[in-house]
Amino acid sequence: MNEFAVREAPEVTEQDGKFRTQMGTISRQSGVFFAGTIFTAVFGYVFKVYLTRTLGAEALGIYALGMTVVGFMGVSGGLGLTWAASRFPPAFSSTGRLAELRSFLGWSVLSLVAVNGVLALCMILARQWISSRLYHTPALGGYLPLFAAIMFMGALSTFFGQLLTGYKDVTRRTLIANVGSVVLTAAFTVALVQWGTGLWGYIFAQVVSAAMILILLMVVAMRLTPKAARSIWRLDAPPREMFSFASAALAMDVVTFLYTQTDKVILGFYLDARSVGIYAVSAAVVAFLPIALQSVNQIFSPTIADLHGRGESAMLNRLYQILTKWILGFTIPLAAVVIIFSRALMRVFGHDFEGGWAILVIGAVGQLVNCGVGSVGYLLLMSGNEKRLVRIQVVMGVITVGSCLWLAPRWGIAGAAVAAALGNAGTNAWCLYEVKQRLGLYPYNRGYAKLLLPALTAVVATFGLRIALRPIRQDILAVVLATVGVYAMFLGTVLLMGLDADDRFVAAAAWGRVRGFFASAQAGAV
Repeated sequence: MNEFAVREAPEVTEQDGKFRTQMGTISRQSGVFFAGTIFTAVFGYVFKVYLTRTLGAEALGIYALGMTVVGFMGVSGGLGLTWAASRFPPAFSSTGRLAELRSFLGWSVLSLVAVNGVLALCMILARQWISSRLYHTPALGGYLPLFAAIMFMGALSTFFGQLLTGYKDVTRRTLIANVGSVVLTAAFTVALVQWGTGLWGYIFAQVVSAAMILILLMVVAMRLTPKAARSIWRLDAPPREMFSFASAALAMDVVTFLYTQTDKVILGFYLDARSVGIYAVSAAVVAFLPIALQSVNQIFSPTIADLHGRGESAMLNRLYQILTKWILGFTIPLAAVVIIFSRALMRVFGHDFEGGWAILVIGAVGQLVNCGVGSVGYLLLMSGNEKRLVRIQVVMGVITVGSCLWLAPRWGIAGAAVAAALGNAGTNAWCLYEVKQRLGLYPYNRGYAKLLLPALTAVVATFGLRIALRPIRQDILAVVLATVGVYAMFLGTVLLMGLDADDRFVAAAAWGRVRGFFASAQAGAV
């Protein structure tokens, strides 16, 4: 081991040293978010299986419709300030501009409370029109006051969560907002639903959980804020740049809503609550596919801003290429399992949900395109090209909504899934083109050829396991065994194909995180 280290050391250039430093930071910071996301996803999906089997498709459809109202109101209720919370506070704090920090925090909180209070009241007053006229589901009206409370506290929780990100405390944000939220909601829900409260108990459990999470986030955020900036009783005029940035962020939030919620709104208008419930559960499974991309984006985004600001395009492109290759590589086996085991995966939630298998297949294709181009959206956003990103999102948002309006009445939930997948793929392809044209960055190189055989092996292994595991009656067990087996075959083939220097460093960093995790767990057990 020492001989190898000595022999290789002279070959490590200054660029290699910078690359390893950047990759080490990305792997370390994204690892916290990745671990929290994995726990939240696994725990959350077990909980969702419990809900689907306990409440049924129609009740979950009513819940999904209620959350579209929350999402619609939350678009304007966020005021773009949630994005600003991760940008301005650290800049003001590090430069000693505490008066501006105090004004930003004070005006942001007061604005969020006032605007979301009015929106919550409007939601309550309009509950009969929303439930009966818009969604043709009168039962929804009785739950909308609870959804109004979720919306109000959710806007504030998102702001304080982003504030923790701005203060670079991703760990506590993940533990509170991700892990804590899902655990508290599950605990309260099980207690209330077993008491016989049904869907009302599930929604009320979220209200209680949201209140507790908001308090925890506020306490931690205030402790991280310098004392001189904590008081909101002496406020100067809000910082001028706060409004320009928040306006652009608000436009992005509106477009994000078009992507994530309008398909459910349209389905709620044309179809019944049961269909919306099946679609919502299927879409939640699809949303888990880009977990590797989401984890990397958490820390790669500020790295983009740093390297672009210093003009280190070569280093940025090198990171972009290696990260995108690994993101795509780790997504392919998961996508293969989701597509080939789609029926079995949906039966886990109950036989009423098996009809959602087509949504998994369609959505997985769209997410493969998303992961295959890497962090294109953040590359535009963090390099001063946010207006181009907004234009892309607005145009593709209109196309997506138009496609959904045309396809959903004809093809039902599959039509909505096709529209969403086309919008996802089209947006990412357009962003990739802009990144190439404006920044001169491109994620693909000859190293991707080494992914072909492992990817083919993963697909063939998934088909083989689908046949071999048919005698197993427990669908969840079959899916878990298939996932483990496919990843084992994929990684084994990758190792047989060989790794280049950058790949070896990334693999060593990832293995180091895994060993550190199990070592910590073992020490805690002792």
